[in-house]
Amino acid sequence: MAAEDSRFYEHFGIDIKGLARAAVQLVSTGEIQSGGSTITMQVAKNYFLSRDRTFIRKFNEILLALQIERELDKNKILELYLNKIYLGNRAYGLAAAASVYYDKPVNELSLAQMAMLAGLPKAPSAYNPLADPERAMSRRNWILGRMRDLGYITDDAYDLAVKAPLTASYHSIEPEVDADYVAEMARADIVRRFGDGAYSDGYTVTLTVNSQKQQAATESLRDGLEAYDRRHGFRGPIGHLDKATLDSRGTDSLIKNYPTVEALRPAITTAVNDETGQVTLFARGLGSVVMPFETMTWARRYKTEDLKGAAPKAPSDVLSVGDVVYVKKLADQPSAADQPTRVALSQVPQVEGALISLKAETGAIEALSGGYSFNQSKYNRAIQAARQPGSNFKPFLYLMALNNGKTPATIYNDAPIVFDDSKLETSWRPQNSSGQFYGPTRLREALYTSRNIVSIRLLRDLGIQNALDFLKQMKIPTDKMPDDLSLALGSGLLSPMEVARGMAVIANGGYDVQPYLIKTIQDVNGDVVYQAPETILCDEQCEAQQAKSGTSKPDETTEKDATQPEPRIMHRLVEKRSVYILHSMMKDVIRKGTGRRALKLDRPDIAGKTGTTNDQRDTWFSGFNHQIATTVWVGFDQPAPLGRGEYGASTALPIWIDYMRVALKDTPLSNMPRPNGIVNIRINPETGQRARPGEDGVFEVFKEEDAPAPLAPEKEGQKNEEQEDSGLSRQIF
Repeated sequence: MAAEDSRFYEHFGIDIKGLARAAVQLVSTGEIQSGGSTITMQVAKNYFLSRDRTFIRKFNEILLALQIERELDKNKILELYLNKIYLGNRAYGLAAAASVYYDKPVNELSLAQMAMLAGLPKAPSAYNPLADPERAMSRRNWILGRMRDLGYITDDAYDLAVKAPLTASYHSIEPEVDADYVAEMARADIVRRFGDGAYSDGYTVTLTVNSQKQQAATESLRDGLEAYDRRHGFRGPIGHLDKATLDSRGTDSLIKNYPTVEALRPAITTAVNDETGQVTLFARGLGSVVMPFETMTWARRYKTEDLKGAAPKAPSDVLSVGDVVYVKKLADQPSAADQPTRVALSQVPQVEGALISLKAETGAIEALSGGYSFNQSKYNRAIQAARQPGSNFKPFLYLMALNNGKTPATIYNDAPIVFDDSKLETSWRPQNSSGQFYGPTRLREALYTSRNIVSIRLLRDLGIQNALDFLKQMKIPTDKMPDDLSLALGSGLLSPMEVARGMAVIANGGYDVQPYLIKTIQDVNGDVVYQAPETILCDEQCEAQQAKSGTSKPDETTEKDATQPEPRIMHRLVEKRSVYILHSMMKDVIRKGTGRRALKLDRPDIAGKTGTTNDQRDTWFSGFNHQIATTVWVGFDQPAPLGRGEYGASTALPIWIDYMRVALKDTPLSNMPRPNGIVNIRINPETGQRARPGEDGVFEVFKEEDAPAPLAPEKEGQKNEEQEDSGLSRQIF
């Protein structure tokens, strides 16, 4: 009251003197200096009006204030005011501000602390004790003087309070899980639904995210990006301080100029000892620490993504006194309390990545990380980055092939091919990543070894427009897809979320899914104001019932009640036997193909696909079992080569493995049930035809109608060459 409205208990909602003073200031200066608002008028503005500085808004504010005074007593109006005002640092209301600035309930604040908070409503940013301590102290002491002059406090209380030091500091609730990108997605959604009231109306939002999986996603992505960064060398210190600066200002003061990035802490090198193989540093938040040389052996000097300097032989080859570097606290620490903390040399990765994990049946987001550090970059690569998926796209192409009569035993020739295109300056001569060609190849083998030439021939056979139409049927965006044969190699653009959603469709057996994050929203009273609709996978029986009853599809329905929404009916997008066969083929990517590293998970139910684009600019791994689908992408924000030897199997797959080790822990094996109409037949792996008795063969899975024809009885002395040559379509040309 001393700061905002000393006649609060005397006026009837408006203060004539205050309004007159504001009018005089406006006439004399030509600008609005103060609004002459009473506490009641501020309640009217905060609860019912915008913050526009216009005469219309001020007029409405006066009328509402008069109405509020007629309806409510003064104490209730003051209560509404104190619980709604914005006091900076996302604190709405005095209770929130007391917690944020002092980590106390309101009734434990001192007089000086109360006066500090009372100074904030006028301008929360200008008088903020964290942003401008000197200005905030001046405002506080002015308010204390007003309180003394108005008789609210004694002279002794005033003298004691103005001498009190500034004790405000930022206090926040420590998050239980690293989920900054997820939190921002939820915040944006709630603001879209409720406007600015999202920040102050007390909503409780429950997400679909599993906290254990989310923490694993965050840590797996960071560890994987750091591992890539170390493989390509040390870019040097982030700063250097000379001896004079260190002596004059001290390490404790200087280290505050460098930010902490997640678990990486800036540290100033204070001593380098080659004899003991140890570096002493002063690290932010840790004090004096030691760095063993074995944690620095990776630090060959970075030159290019493909070139590094010589391996260091001693600590002095890496650091010198005054160098500022990032360090990471080691997991194993000395048992003795008087021993210094041990750290490892690190650096903030320049490479970025994303991980998305969806519940395959419903599309619920179980974990998501959009980059190395949200504090460093708010750009959410999981949903905002449009990148080339490379071979990660091939499962969609092969699914189309299986849906159009091709089989895992269909043979295409992996041989050189040249395309002349008027749009290109030279002929296009696509190659496999190995640079070699392997001759006639079954589609199963072509997928698990990621043969580019076979994929191109397959797309040419199926038709580019047919492929684009199939992608639309799968609800995979095609607006950034090429209409040429490079489509087979994943040259279109998709976000990691779009790839993950497509993989979830494959994982669940071919049903549509729509990723979602928010499960429920409750208001301040605990009432549910939104609940995510139940997801129902609509099988053949469901389709028949819907057709019989005339039930509309979900995108044609209107939710009548947000708390009891219409179920989300997800229809089948692709024939289930085709999906089942693709599962079998993609499991071979793990068993004997480019995803063999995932064998360490010892999970026979997982399937997946690597992906690497030209010059290793984008690397991927997407994998799933019948319950969960996870996609990982790694690359630079500004597309650039990741370096020789960097493929989806070496960058993205290790991240996927580390995450899935946690996500699948203690869960039973989950395979797609075998549909009716599937047969297993022993074939000749060289021809793709049925194997004859006594002939080397392998078992392959087929739709009944696409199975190889039975072989004719072999006549005495007759070889099978005629049958092989006449009955086998090798797709050679």
